[in-house]
Amino acid sequence: MREAGIGRVLVASLHQGIADILPTRLGFYENWLNSEGLREGTIGLAPLFAVLSFLRQEGDAYRMITTRAGEYAAEWTVQSMPALQRTMIKAAPVWLRSRLLLRLARHLVHDTYTGSRAIARLRRRTASIDVRASVFCSVREPVNHPLCGFYAAAFTRLMTMFDIDATTEVVACRGTGEPSCVMKVAIANGQPVERTEAA
Repeated sequence: MREAGIGRVLVASLHQGIADILPTRLGFYENWLNSEGLREGTIGLAPLFAVLSFLRQEGDAYRMITTRAGEYAAEWTVQSMPALQRTMIKAAPVWLRSRLLLRLARHLVHDTYTGSRAIARLRRRTASIDVRASVFCSVREPVNHPLCGFYAAAFTRLMTMFDIDATTEVVACRGTGEPSCVMKVAIANGQPVERTEAA
């Protein structure tokens, strides 16, 4: 059973993000993101808050790590889905696929921390996702920049994995003093995302 509702995908994606961006600091963060907790999914809120607090002191690395972690969380969420479900979503027309992916985004938010929930609305080609009780944005004093980039990166990655060209922007963040975190997902067009292979 996961202590305090912290999802394994959140802990594992943060761990991997730190390993990618700050490999020399990974040992320090593993004081909280330990292997037993990663394996059993038993990281509690206090250790997670400690990790996020220290990450915010790492400067721009916080943004890079949480962005990378959000992308990993989206990828691992999709990989864990039954193959038939992935195929059905990808085969759906864009208007339906967008709605199915917004539902998946809501599940991802809840799976990262069961105390969080997301409310999604889609109007024309813009989705508004209101994330309540973001675990990233629980700070004692408001900060001057959004802290919920993890979710923005995850939402964009979910869309692109199913060939929907989308960008996500944080328009309000609880960490900056707003009542909740609100993201706008702009669906650029109904065409598949053009993928470029790395050289």
